[in-house]
Amino acid sequence: MNTPSPAESTPSPTAAAATTLPVIRLKSDRNPGHPWVWSAQLYKPEARLPPGTVVEVHDAKGRFVGRGFWNGHARIALRLLSNNEAEAIDAQWIAKRIDSAVQLRRELLQIDHVSDAWRVVHSEGDGLSGLIVDRYADILVIEYFAAGMWRFREAIHAALLTHFPGARLYWFAESHVQKQESFDCRSGDVPEAVQVHEHELRFHAAPGSGHKTGFFADQRDNRRRFAELARGKRVLDLCCNAGGFAVHAMAAGALTATGVDLDAGILEIARANAAANNVTVNFDQADIFDWVRAAVARGEQFDAVILDPAKLTRDRSKVFEALKKYFAMNRMALDAIAPGGILLTCSCTGLVSEADFLEMLRRVALNAGREIQILDVRGAGADHPFRTDVPEGRYLKAVFCKVL
Repeated sequence: MNTPSPAESTPSPTAAAATTLPVIRLKSDRNPGHPWVWSAQLYKPEARLPPGTVVEVHDAKGRFVGRGFWNGHARIALRLLSNNEAEAIDAQWIAKRIDSAVQLRRELLQIDHVSDAWRVVHSEGDGLSGLIVDRYADILVIEYFAAGMWRFREAIHAALLTHFPGARLYWFAESHVQKQESFDCRSGDVPEAVQVHEHELRFHAAPGSGHKTGFFADQRDNRRRFAELARGKRVLDLCCNAGGFAVHAMAAGALTATGVDLDAGILEIARANAAANNVTVNFDQADIFDWVRAAVARGEQFDAVILDPAKLTRDRSKVFEALKKYFAMNRMALDAIAPGGILLTCSCTGLVSEADFLEMLRRVALNAGREIQILDVRGAGADHPFRTDVPEGRYLKAVFCKVL
């Protein structure tokens, strides 16, 4: 379902002999050490190449480095995909990479046993730079970040359907990505909402609804761990989104749970999620700073607090500003936590490093005059693998703390 019509698509790339590929030459004779190569690191080709062209990459001495996608218009001018000289970047290569990604999750990780909502392809983490695929029951959500991957869309869709026969496909690219990468992604039909399952609980997922999916599978394991720690406790879920942490906590035996978010639409989904699991959660629409200040003024405190805000920046120049916001939110959260209480504080801002996030927490504790014990530092679930040479793939930080 939802395969592009011939009139809507450009011809998919086909296998090309190494000698026929355009050559991009690096300015250095050293391996870049990262699959993303910036324009300042290479010589631009004399002939104009369409965005997403498959190219061969040589170093300054003319030695083979690899093959990848070229895009002279993008911030990432070159995305290296393979360093195997005998390997062509074609539809068969795409299919093999997707096969490997699905096999990892189904056979090694056995994620199907705990959920039918999981990441199928995690971009560079699965060797497919510029492509993310998420599964929500019988819906596959395909997000394109690179013109090269968009040119291979027919091969990608076909490969996915071999592993998920009859799945509904929904594909998209955010407008700023299309502008940066110079491609026009026409999204497929928006599928109807679907119910997904996670650790025997039920949640709502609605790709293309304007609220992402209403469900973030990357926090799967962190939701369950927080719920274990929250048994018998009063829970506060700040930036609660669709209420996943609060619902898990109540299902595991929390005493009470309150979720706070500014988005009225997502709170309707959160209330439906609580009802679907026969748990009671109080969801309030409010700015979290205003809500916590009012609660503290009333003398309210909580035994377990989750703080999971949305991504704060995509711009490296604004990381310091993002850290200031994290400081303010976490400092505020401490006022609502009873002595000996649990704090799970998260950042999905990939540009904020784990070290910087922990340093922010150190300063928060100092400012508040309280001690923060770090119990565990986690990331996204194992279906979000990251490569050693792409630390950006480990975007999620989830820090479990005890606040004294």
